[in-house]
Amino acid sequence: MTRFTSVTADERRAMLDEIGVATVDDLFADVPDHLRLTDDLNLPAALCEDDVLRELAALADENVSTAGEVCFLGAGMYDHYVPAVVDAIIGRAEFLTPYTPYQPEVSQGTLQAMFEYQTAISELTGLAVSNASVYDGASAVAAAAYLAKLSNGRSRLVVSRGLHPHARQTLRTHARGYGMELVEADLDGTVTDGRELRRAMSHDVSAVFIEQPNFLGAVEDVAAAAASAAGCGALLVCSADPITLGVLEAPGAQGADVVVGEGQPLGGQLCFGGPSFGFFAARAELIRRMPGRIAAETVDFEGRRGWVTTLQTREQHIRRAKATSNICTAQSLNALAAIVYLSWLGRDGIVELGERLLAQTSYALRMLGTLDGVESVDAAPVVREFVVRLPVDDLAAMQRVHERCAAAGVNAGYPLGSDYPELADCLLVAITERRTRADIDRLALTLDSALEPERAHTRQPEMAA
Repeated sequence: MTRFTSVTADERRAMLDEIGVATVDDLFADVPDHLRLTDDLNLPAALCEDDVLRELAALADENVSTAGEVCFLGAGMYDHYVPAVVDAIIGRAEFLTPYTPYQPEVSQGTLQAMFEYQTAISELTGLAVSNASVYDGASAVAAAAYLAKLSNGRSRLVVSRGLHPHARQTLRTHARGYGMELVEADLDGTVTDGRELRRAMSHDVSAVFIEQPNFLGAVEDVAAAAASAAGCGALLVCSADPITLGVLEAPGAQGADVVVGEGQPLGGQLCFGGPSFGFFAARAELIRRMPGRIAAETVDFEGRRGWVTTLQTREQHIRRAKATSNICTAQSLNALAAIVYLSWLGRDGIVELGERLLAQTSYALRMLGTLDGVESVDAAPVVREFVVRLPVDDLAAMQRVHERCAAAGVNAGYPLGSDYPELADCLLVAITERRTRADIDRLALTLDSALEPERAHTRQPEMAA
């Protein structure tokens, strides 16, 4: 048997003889006849390799990628430029194929990559310790809730509606398992309502969750949220967009106890929404409540610099009652892509990138603001994603506008009505460094044209009156 072919008749016979049965059917003799499939499988005829490739190519052509349209879609996954050096390094066999580094003496490269990644995340978030990554951003948010429960034993979570809807849903599911109540704090325009957040504070609040910038692109007052949480002894968990931390103050420096987030913007391709990883950083005193593993720098018996796995709080490694997670795999290859990307970008580069996003976002807001009936929801500061209100009646009309834009080769953004019913006439528009001013001009022209049938529909009743 080879990698691409099935067993031969002689090989099958040898295996049956070794097992001690005459036929393959004998292996299933204990399965009742009425439960066994006797008809042939409804499968197409076999194809040669060339025909298979042609068929797969035809199926792939039915998809639309960012290579085939101008993409202003964000909402958690972003069309950032990934330099060639990222794939060149993570594609090397010593990084692409290794398993979990249980043996530090033969895993020095992997452990050093983890250590360098952790260092970068700590610097970005302004917190003392980082783990070696988790599954994704939503998983990191849920893990932070468990950390809070272990830290203070309280039973309530206060969550801003500005937190990513997927993260909120994941948190809600996990909170039920943790035996915790989840309370949502509403928005004032596109930012968390500080007064409502303060009203939700009580002695049984374990943690407060916000996002920076939030799902609607608005910059939150992290320091104020931290003060509200600290006032009742709760932890502040901030889910942050790492790309924006070049121009926004680190959440840890503003009082956040835990900073988590989605790492896809750091050197990750889109690829149908992934693959990605979640980052997780916290204050030093919370280190033993953190999920996953932590790599550390040390010296060997000859005084040479080396790396080890210094902490693994998974139930595979410690007593279950002490574990903080049982499935907290480090997305090491994706985390490696992140540290390669950040090293390529450099300290100055991440600031320059953030400044470029600010400039392009400001230009996009101005251009879309010139369209008839299009306006910003409020004046909250934004970095690289923002909400605009369109002259449409409902979510169905918004979908029609979106489809017209797509037909013209422009993904205009994310319609918000399914997640925020009060924003059914609003569109979330994301800007990355790949979106040029010419692209933004094209968005404005395309959106204006796509809106015209909706404007005409709105004007008809007025004319009849």
